[in-house]
Amino acid sequence: MADSSAATQSPSVSSSSSGAEPSAPSGGGSPGACPALGAKSCGSSCVVRDLIFWRDVKKTGFVFGTTLIMLLSLAAFSVISVVSYLILALLSVTISFRVYKSVIQAVQKSEEGHPFKAYLDVDITLSSEAFHNYMNAAMVHVNRALKLIIRLFLVEDLVDSLKLAVFMWLMTYVGAVFNGITLLILAELLVFSVPIVYEKYKTQIDHYVGIVRDQTKSVIEKIQAKLPGIAKKKAE
Repeated sequence: MADSSAATQSPSVSSSSSGAEPSAPSGGGSPGACPALGAKSCGSSCVVRDLIFWRDVKKTGFVFGTTLIMLLSLAAFSVISVVSYLILALLSVTISFRVYKSVIQAVQKSEEGHPFKAYLDVDITLSSEAFHNYMNAAMVHVNRALKLIIRLFLVEDLVDSLKLAVFMWLMTYVGAVFNGITLLILAELLVFSVPIVYEKYKTQIDHYVGIVRDQTKSVIEKIQAKLPGIAKKKAE
């Protein structure tokens, strides 16, 4: 009886152990899998990556051209004028199309209905759960930024605070030459050009970046060695 009970129990034990085995690799995750933040976060980051790497030339060209025209318009006109002209242009297109479809339906005596009915029926309401998810994700970045600001301004690390001071000093010269809109235009040009150039000439760029990084590291180490507070902290 003991042998038979053991025999009957062994398949359940083996089945439970075999059922536990496939769940073990899921914790590590495959290299190409989305991170633990969720499929939506991974999907949005993948969309941005595809845009800046020109995976879809038409889509990237549309986004790049639209944002560039908007920034150039903001450089030439005020924000109120640009927004007003954009809204007027959009209303001109939608009203003209609405009147055109109404005339066509009256001539053909058809009953197709409203031309934008499919878009009017789309549910665009934001649920409270989605709102809280977005707020929680935003709060993570806000808290991280506040910790970084306190760390830099209260000089937790002298070298990092000196880096910020030097960067801000350089930005005073940049601000004397460029305004905010010009910097945004330059930033967009860099965002849509540097990644694709880096992807094409990755080996050569990594070589020179490594040289610059080694030189910068050696200079920082020399500066840290001359600062008494940093030297004492390293000795401890």
